[in-house]
Amino acid sequence: MAKQSRHDLILKLVSEHGYISIEELASRCQVTPQTIRRDLNELADNQQLSRHHGGAATNTSVANAAYSERRVMQHEQKQRIAQTIADSIPNFSSLFINIGTTTEEVAKALLHHTGLQIITNNLNVANILCNKEDFDVLIAGGTVRKDGGIVGQGTEDFINQFKVDFAILGISGIDEDGALLDYDYREVRVSQAILKNSRQVLLAADHTKFGRNATIRLGNITEASQVFTDQMPPLSIKQLLKEHKVTLNVC
Repeated sequence: MAKQSRHDLILKLVSEHGYISIEELASRCQVTPQTIRRDLNELADNQQLSRHHGGAATNTSVANAAYSERRVMQHEQKQRIAQTIADSIPNFSSLFINIGTTTEEVAKALLHHTGLQIITNNLNVANILCNKEDFDVLIAGGTVRKDGGIVGQGTEDFINQFKVDFAILGISGIDEDGALLDYDYREVRVSQAILKNSRQVLLAADHTKFGRNATIRLGNITEASQVFTDQMPPLSIKQLLKEHKVTLNVC
C-alpha cells in the first residue's frame, strides 16, 4: 500500500474508533509495526492525530476518547505514576480522588495503605476501595456518566463540605502556559471544588497530556503542590513549576 493511501486509511480508522492500536493498524494496512510507528509520528507532527504509546487517537479539543480506550492508553506509565503517588500518601490520611483512568490506578495502588478516608466522585474508584475494611469511602451524589464519573451541582456541594489532606487529581490536557484543561464543564466545577478544599494537590498526568487540547479551563498547573508524570515535561512547563516551587516527580 502506498504511503499516502496508508495515511488516509489510518486517519479513517482513527476517526471511526477514536483510538486504535499499532498492532491493529499494522494488520489493517498489511505493513510492519515499525512502518506504522513512522506513519503515526509523521501524522502527529502534522497535527492530524494524537500519538500515544501503543497507538493513536483523534486530535480533537471538544470530545474525550471513549472510556474503554482511555483505560488502555499509557497503561504502564499510569501504573508507575500511580505507585509513586501512593508511596507519597501517609496512612490515616484524608483525600479526594477525582474522575480519570490514572486516578483509578492510584486507587488500586492505595489498597496496601491503612486507615484512609477517601471522598470521590468516581464510581470506579469507590468500587476499587469500598471492600477495604479499614477505609472510609464516601461517594458524592449527582449525575452518573457512562465512564463512572459523577458530576453536577449536588456533587460540587458535597465536595465543599470537606477539607482534606490530599487531592489526587487527573486531567485531560495541559496547555503550554500551564492551563489545566478538560472536556466537561460539570466535571471541571467539581475538580475546582476539590482543588479549593485540599491542603496538598497531587496532579497525575502522563506525558501525552502536555500540549493536548480541550476546551474547558480548570485552573493552572502552578496550583498543584506536586506533579507526577512519566517523562520530562516541555521546557515552558518545567520553568513554570520551578518558578512556583511545584515539585516535579518523573516516575
